[in-house]
Amino acid sequence: MMHAYGTTFPRLRAAAGPVWGAYTRHAFVEALRDGTLPRSAYLGYLVQDYIFLIHFARAWALAVTKAETVAEMRACATTLDALVNREIRLHVRTCAAAGLSEADLFATDEHPANLAYTRYVLEAGHAGDLLDLLAALAPCVMGYGEVGARLGPVPTDHRYAAWINTYAGAAYQQICRDAGALLDGAVARRVGLAPEATPGWSRLCERFRTATRLEVSFWDMGLSFGD
Repeated sequence: MMHAYGTTFPRLRAAAGPVWGAYTRHAFVEALRDGTLPRSAYLGYLVQDYIFLIHFARAWALAVTKAETVAEMRACATTLDALVNREIRLHVRTCAAAGLSEADLFATDEHPANLAYTRYVLEAGHAGDLLDLLAALAPCVMGYGEVGARLGPVPTDHRYAAWINTYAGAAYQQICRDAGALLDGAVARRVGLAPEATPGWSRLCERFRTATRLEVSFWDMGLSFGD
């Protein structure tokens, strides 16, 4: 199931080629879907994803400073709020049940795959403009929305219902639509309605493709915790 989430995201997704499917239909995702993912892999992934979301929130805070309009600032700030005050709660709640406090999560050493991905996104924002940053952020935001919509919703007794239903749910799907609208508006404002015809389009595609490749590595990391 592929969702549009605006008009720019589908074009970036298409330009990414086979790596998009390698990400959204990764073995980790499929094991979540059928409930066969080892619990150790899931918890290891959640701990690292908590750290990832901390840096991801910082990237969205950076996006506020890269914005050129109040509307862009509000959109970025809304996503930041959703990350810090909603999405992270899933990780904290699940890990608490396994005996890990939020302080434990925050103090965990970052896996190299996590370091590579988060620093790439932040570097894209610091070195480029809002479009560079959004292109690097989009695979995570919309990719999780696409995965959630394909896998769920599922019954509450599914082993990984909390994760699947979070990303399949109306609140997260709205975040994806809002992020898609932000991306569309940023593209229209900066390069016009035909971005593929501009010199910077290939750079945005490469930002998106690289972030998608790093998402694949992140899932690989998750599976490694089940070994």
